[in-house]
Amino acid sequence: MRGLGVLAIIVGAGAAFAAEAPRTGSAAYGDWRTDAPGVSRLITPADLPPPFATLSAGNPSQRAARKPTDIPKALDGFSVDLFAEGLSDPRVVRIATNGDIFVAESGAGRVRIFRPDGVGAPPAQAAVFAEGLEQPFGIAFYPSADPHWVYVATPGSVVRYPYRSGDLKAMGPAEAIAELPSGGSHWTRDLAFSPDDRTLFVSVGSATNDAEGVRAFAARLLGGSWDKERDRADVLAFDPDGNHRRVVATGIRNCSGLTVQPATGALWCAVNERDGLGDDLPPDYATRVVDGAFYGWPWYYIGANQDPRHKGERPDLAGRVTVPDVLFQPHSAPLGITFYEGDAFPAAYKGDAFVAFHGSWNRAKRTGYKVVRLPMKDGKPAGVYEDFLVGFVANDESVWGRPVDVAVTKDGALLVTDDGGGVIWRVRWTGNAGTPPAAQN
Repeated sequence: MRGLGVLAIIVGAGAAFAAEAPRTGSAAYGDWRTDAPGVSRLITPADLPPPFATLSAGNPSQRAARKPTDIPKALDGFSVDLFAEGLSDPRVVRIATNGDIFVAESGAGRVRIFRPDGVGAPPAQAAVFAEGLEQPFGIAFYPSADPHWVYVATPGSVVRYPYRSGDLKAMGPAEAIAELPSGGSHWTRDLAFSPDDRTLFVSVGSATNDAEGVRAFAARLLGGSWDKERDRADVLAFDPDGNHRRVVATGIRNCSGLTVQPATGALWCAVNERDGLGDDLPPDYATRVVDGAFYGWPWYYIGANQDPRHKGERPDLAGRVTVPDVLFQPHSAPLGITFYEGDAFPAAYKGDAFVAFHGSWNRAKRTGYKVVRLPMKDGKPAGVYEDFLVGFVANDESVWGRPVDVAVTKDGALLVTDDGGGVIWRVRWTGNAGTPPAAQN
């Protein structure tokens, strides 16, 4: 690893975007060229095109080398700097109770810790907390107020390490507490504890795109899966020791980001929907996860919209599909999600969510590759989403960065992991003309 915190590129971040009404209908769809800080979009179930309205594209992005001048763009008043670089596939980032920053380097099979040295400063210490893991992803601390364990999710299991606040290295070997369904297309497994610490939630993506080759589905659960999809495309729950495995909700194709909303205690997922139905279908989404709910996969999407590849297979489920809270442009590939409870950003951001879009391959015109804000009102989603951090795309073929996860540091900054560039970006509020954040609404 090289150059931790050495490059501190502070930018005024791009022009402030004039307030405008959310883009709706066909105007809500576009590509990376229509992205700009402050642009908001509202996509509803009524806006969906029919299946196969366009051909299904195979359009993976090429990786471009990041130039020193390549910096993500945010609204005026925010500064963006390079917090760390030289990482191997940095994915999930979590903040410990003492402010230490835990990062899953999935490509290197390790969990790294960064310890900031003062408010707004680059990391003074970096250490490997644990290594020798298979594609680590989700990280969680237990109990939340005074952690004694650090939990880490791999594609096939959940393990935990003994921990005391301030430890830079695990004080003992990994203890496997739960086995997970492994293999298949979706390997990411995220973790979150319930507010009372009694339940460990684990997200498990589907093994296939739309259940190709799956022989049967269980009737014991609403939309419950079977065969090679058994206990997949869902959110599972365990006791903290890994016992009492149960299914929370089904029909969620790939909940890559999992978190609990502090203001309400609601469990949230950022979800990658299926491919192969065209450029603009179906929307990806973020949603509250309701216990016992069914979200449609593989038979339906965004309510009772039937996937034509499963026509007539499960008519009994058509009226039982829960519609997600916030719909995103299809093939954006949302991964990480967090809620802003810090005090450093303007007051209007308090309680809002941020979601990292990794960018997808199944669209003729490139989309995703940014971080968006989900405004909340009284703890409930407004339905719109707003571009917050953009600029990772070099041209129609290439990108130099791919956001994965987001987390809020103790000093109120927003960290963004970028596995395309092997770096972590930091976004801070620097204010407009000296106006304090509390006055910026």
